[in-house]
Amino acid sequence: MTRQVPMSSSKPLVYLILGPAGSGRREVVADLIEGGLAGEDRPAVLLPESEPANAADARLPNVGRWTGSDVFLTADLPEGATHIFLVTDGRRNPVEQLEACKAWLEISGAELARILCLVHCRLVEQHPPLVAWFDACLHFSDVALLNRREGVANKWLSDYVARCEKLFHPCLFEIVKAGRVKNPALVLDPQARRVSHAFDAEQDWLITAEGDEIDEQEEAEDEDEVEIALEEDPYLVRDATGRHAKRLPELTKYLDPAPPASGS
Repeated sequence: MTRQVPMSSSKPLVYLILGPAGSGRREVVADLIEGGLAGEDRPAVLLPESEPANAADARLPNVGRWTGSDVFLTADLPEGATHIFLVTDGRRNPVEQLEACKAWLEISGAELARILCLVHCRLVEQHPPLVAWFDACLHFSDVALLNRREGVANKWLSDYVARCEKLFHPCLFEIVKAGRVKNPALVLDPQARRVSHAFDAEQDWLITAEGDEIDEQEEAEDEDEVEIALEEDPYLVRDATGRHAKRLPELTKYLDPAPPASGS
């Protein structure tokens, strides 16, 4: 399932980078910029203020910081940038951050190009509960970049990818080797491959009759019973307490403590 995202030449393209701390996000972003953009492109990177500096930052162009919480995100568009890589906080809930990113995109004047997820293979192999955490990321992602594979059994990796395919994740799966991807331009191609339609300019409508979904071409027996509403993403549905109904594992339980001076 792919769909072309309409792009405006006057608006900067934004790539949202998901993944836990330690998954190699900044290193891979640097590789994508170096190998996937043209000479006339003017990239910039927005890092979370909550994360400390990292040795890989030296390779990143025009670095800025974003601030915010799980509710809002504040960041100025880097002046003159054509491509912006916004790295999410690697220790917080990715779904809540994506909601904040969506609101920021709507008011910033930028356009979403793609959502990329760095899959920390060793971490998820060692901690199976995190499969659900990455399932949420892949639900929103156009590309899954399989990284940190050192010591991971080949069978586990093939089984993991096969499981994702059985769940009909349409995102592109790419191997990261020594911090590099095989085809950076392919990864950056602004074509939507994600399950979620939450970031689409035109939202899908859900048509139901007496609680059952019906096709747009079908006619309900009693039109008075037909209800039409915007389709709600399952990961964005909230319960009576205001929390997301689909709970994710607490990522920080499985990560090393955050270093005070060197990054993720």
